[in-house]
Amino acid sequence: MVSFGLYGDQDVFRSEATGAAQVVAGRFETGTINVEYNSKKGGSATIEALAKSLQTAANRLDAEKDVLFLILTSHGSPDGLAIKAGRLTETLTPSRLRDMLAKTGVRHKVVVISACYSGVFIPRLATPDVLVITAADEKHPSFGCQDKAKWTYFGNAFFNVALRKAVSLKDAFLDARSLVRKRELREHFEPSNPLMAGGADVLPLLVGRP
Repeated sequence: MVSFGLYGDQDVFRSEATGAAQVVAGRFETGTINVEYNSKKGGSATIEALAKSLQTAANRLDAEKDVLFLILTSHGSPDGLAIKAGRLTETLTPSRLRDMLAKTGVRHKVVVISACYSGVFIPRLATPDVLVITAADEKHPSFGCQDKAKWTYFGNAFFNVALRKAVSLKDAFLDARSLVRKRELREHFEPSNPLMAGGADVLPLLVGRP
């Protein structure tokens, strides 16, 4: 498992990357866990570091039997994910992430992206072997990235609430999507429309601990 909090100017992304990794590790049998995040002073969660971390994780896996689980949390735009580490600013595009994941050689992958407009990643990433879960569709923001928050709205609903009790990732997603929609209605926000795509061959491999 690899979990990166990409935007250093707000602490919520560090908190979410760390907390999400802990929840996933508690629900599924996991190998090595690598959590990286940025702060206002700098950090190690860059595009280059992500590519290296994915490859390092892949080298420890059985390429045909194991699952590579990636969590990314940040601000997003229609162009991709924002990376801010001190003075360093980058954008992780869907094409770049697709290429990184392909180079790992691992067949089965799960990618969870908690960011505005994160649905832009689905056309590039989702296949029967790659399950993609996003906090929003390609046209809408998601919510809850206040600096002092522990979770974004989607991160809280999916990782902190739904996944702690769900048997499968699909069940967790359906529950989280409902929770997010209810909260957005309550707070008069336009729907973010979380999405799940691909992964038909991955979902049977991930059954949560009782």
